[in-house]
Amino acid sequence: MRLFKRLAILRQTSPKQNQTNKMKKILLGLLAFSAVSFSLKAQTKLFDGKTTNGWHSYLKSTPGAWKVVDGALQLDPKAPDQVDLLTDKEYENYELSLKWKIAEGGNSGIIFGVHEDPSFGATYLTGIEMQVLDDKGAEDNKKANHLAGSLYDMQAASVAAKPAGQWNQIKIRKDHGQLTFWMNGKQTINVKIGSPEWQEMLNNSKFKTWKGFAAYPKGHIALQDHGAVVCFKDITIKEL
Repeated sequence: MRLFKRLAILRQTSPKQNQTNKMKKILLGLLAFSAVSFSLKAQTKLFDGKTTNGWHSYLKSTPGAWKVVDGALQLDPKAPDQVDLLTDKEYENYELSLKWKIAEGGNSGIIFGVHEDPSFGATYLTGIEMQVLDDKGAEDNKKANHLAGSLYDMQAASVAAKPAGQWNQIKIRKDHGQLTFWMNGKQTINVKIGSPEWQEMLNNSKFKTWKGFAAYPKGHIALQDHGAVVCFKDITIKEL
């Protein structure tokens, strides 16, 4: 009988232990909530699917020839004010995700690290580009590193894009100089900005004498106006 009583006493938890256990549960709950909240906050829509809010044309305050059509940002090549469309904000380390499709024969691009300054007449003078192209019908399809998904004029994509008129899903990750591209779920590019590999590619590109090219770690993200109907949707960013 005495043995049973001793076991019962040992099984009993002191008020202090009860309080400690409760505090642990509360802290674990708060940590879990904070993790979920951070994850939700980290993923941000750059395009609301309805308006051009958060975007402007390069060196201008309006969206120019860009408009919203069927939930996508679309370039109207016949409209006035033909120029690239930029995010209002600048970004440095992030994952950018979006879908694009382009008309037959079309050419465009996703340009990032753009330094918006009148001394640079175009976004591509400072920004790095992931190519958007109708690989089959576009005029600029003669070089592998000019095809869709490529690090434009520097490194060819390892997979092919879907044909003109079909949506392609891409992701660009830029993390303290490490640059990685994905297209339709497959990695296409992986290189470190400033590395020997990067420098070799740069020296073999048309950008080798451009002083402003890839010189700004923090910059705008641009959708290129290259004179063809092109659409972008589901544009989100996760800052790292």
